[in-house]
Amino acid sequence: MNYPNISSHTYYTINQLVAAGRSMASAYQTVSFDLFDTLLIRRIHDPDLVKRPVARYISALASQGKRKISWQTVQKIRDETEKAQRLETGRTYEDQEACYPVFMEQTLRGILGSDYTDDLLNKVTNYELHMESSMLIPRAPLLELVKELHLQGKRLFVISDVYLPAIHLKILLDRAGILPYFEDVISSADTFLAKASGRAFPLVQKKFQIDEKTWLHIGDNPISDGLRPVESGITSLVLKDSDEKFRKALIKRYHNYSKGRPFYRGRALQQLMLPLEAENIERQDLYREGFNFFGPMIGAFVHYLADECRRLGLTKVFFFSREGYTFKKVWDIITPVLFPDGDLPHTEYLYVSRMALAGASCAHHGLSSTSLNIALLPPGNKNFYDIARIFQLDLDGLHQHLKNHKLAADSVLSPLHEGYDQKFTLRLRELLEDQHLQDEIRLQTKDTNKALHRYLTDVGFFDHQQVAVADIGWLGTIQRFLYDCVKHRFDCPRIHGYVLGATRGIPFENVLKNSLTGVIYDRHRLDLGASAILYARDLFEEACRAPHPTIDSYLLKNDGYELKFRTKGDATGRAELEQDQYYNPLQQGIFDAAKAYGSAAALLGYSMEDFRPWFNYLLTAKLAFPKSSEIVTMRHRHHLDDFHGTAKPRREKIKGPVPLWERGEFSLKFQPLLRTRLYWKHIRTVMNS
Repeated sequence: MNYPNISSHTYYTINQLVAAGRSMASAYQTVSFDLFDTLLIRRIHDPDLVKRPVARYISALASQGKRKISWQTVQKIRDETEKAQRLETGRTYEDQEACYPVFMEQTLRGILGSDYTDDLLNKVTNYELHMESSMLIPRAPLLELVKELHLQGKRLFVISDVYLPAIHLKILLDRAGILPYFEDVISSADTFLAKASGRAFPLVQKKFQIDEKTWLHIGDNPISDGLRPVESGITSLVLKDSDEKFRKALIKRYHNYSKGRPFYRGRALQQLMLPLEAENIERQDLYREGFNFFGPMIGAFVHYLADECRRLGLTKVFFFSREGYTFKKVWDIITPVLFPDGDLPHTEYLYVSRMALAGASCAHHGLSSTSLNIALLPPGNKNFYDIARIFQLDLDGLHQHLKNHKLAADSVLSPLHEGYDQKFTLRLRELLEDQHLQDEIRLQTKDTNKALHRYLTDVGFFDHQQVAVADIGWLGTIQRFLYDCVKHRFDCPRIHGYVLGATRGIPFENVLKNSLTGVIYDRHRLDLGASAILYARDLFEEACRAPHPTIDSYLLKNDGYELKFRTKGDATGRAELEQDQYYNPLQQGIFDAAKAYGSAAALLGYSMEDFRPWFNYLLTAKLAFPKSSEIVTMRHRHHLDDFHGTAKPRREKIKGPVPLWERGEFSLKFQPLLRTRLYWKHIRTVMNS
């Protein structure tokens, strides 16, 4: 066989290098690859940034043992320990290499002292490997070449100059899905003989009995992967990928800007989250919206919730159905990465709804004027029939009380409807002051309240002094009703409520034992950018809603309770199923984005407040100034809400411009300055409120 001249060849695109590798493959029996920046590329420009979340983890572990040390000091100790080992190695070997298990054990012993255990070293190592693997992606063209060479029976190796030993590199390769193609993995951390000095190649040649004339090496460093192999009689291909350098320069710029310009912190986050190489495949429009828009927003909401729980020492989080389904899944994905020390509250998915809690909220304190205002707020609710439906009241027991106050079940109580008279409102207020009526309401709702208490006891609601509850928004009605159900108990916990957006259309009374915070948007915080969420509240509900029916009520049983869910067999149930199926790609995009969010946010070390300026821009661009195609794709087909009645209000009472997200496609495309005019009106509304 005629062997080519031993030389190093440089290529400036990955496709050129792969083409050369294919054409030369027949002349070689062994092919070795550099690992980092060749087989695997990093999402981040600086590999040392992966060390920062590990330093924060070690700092948290130290604080658990009552040892206060900042993550910056941890990083300094690690760097000094690694440097000392490299200097020590350099006294014996030509290459000043380091070995991660050795210097990390020394680092942990120096920081943790007598609290050090081998188990802690394993936990720190596993977390660092997780962060490393989350930032690594196989080069798709090179992976195809590897598969072809493997099928041809070539001997394939990975050779890397890095402080991680081969056993750790194998874990990274396995998680990338490419370990089975390689005969072995060689790391300078095991032998202290590196490619940089050229010592690694004779070592590998001797250990694996390789003929250097039939050996081809591929890497990205012109010295370690170019000159040194040639000196050992090995042909090499060196990649200097200009596209990859541009990508890294971009994230480097965003990262550097983020240090002084908060807007770029969110931009850097999303740059790190972007799919690369084989991850970047054709997706449905809804999936892309879930990944690029809803995913980061919901990830940041859950991130804020976890931060608050740690700050306040909360021991339990209840995610309200049904939007809490998505929040809890995102919590389960991102919190182990953001908070590897495990200092997090327990979580529970709580089956609640406005309809299920409304009646139960009246069992001890009666029907309040605030609850009545909430019931009459939807334009489809008209009279006492709607009130009875919402609060699960039997009108047969209430007719006489209504009659005593010159009211009937069909008296129009909402000013939005034909037949309304202000005297009905005055009589309704007097009715609420009638203790005989309130006694009847308490009597009718006591069983559902008792069933609710049994359910809450089962899920440990009363086992904690303070709990967090999470919901989508907007008035905090579910939390308000829940507190009314339990506030009479001596063991009622202090409830900290967190919602994606708090509109506070009906004021929420923040008291010591019941508070509400809007995370992305809160009317109590003037934020024009975040207020764009008001354009499409229904869209967020549909995007986050669980694929199961809503709960209708709590039924009291002799031996406990029963959760009664809405039927799925009627027209409404079928419409919900259709809606769930339609939004399934969007939800999948949210969950996939959560994985990327957790790693990116952990690496950057930023919080929700750091990302807020970027999210405000996203909300304004996506909701106030969207493309017509985005509205047509994302808006809901069926927005279903049992709380709303079916009565039709008077047209003049609800007149006004059609909301942007409810307009037809023709209007969206051809009405000039439509978005600007509606946004100006939105600004005036927000400022006046």
